[in-house]
Amino acid sequence: MKILFLTLILLFLAVVLLGVKIFFVKGGKFPNTHIHDNPEMRKRGIKCARDDEFFK
Repeated sequence: MKILFLTLILLFLAVVLLGVKIFFVKGGKFPNTHIHDNPEMRKRGIKCARDDEFFK
């Protein structure tokens, strides 16, 4: 039973620490990781495979 509580506490702590910007910053949001929104990828001509399939 102790291990279950320890696991739940560690899991809760990990979620809170990963979401500090989301939970505690006004207007905070998850970073956009899509390839088509990355200016360096666009500059190099790298496109998302999903976009190539759906938007021909």
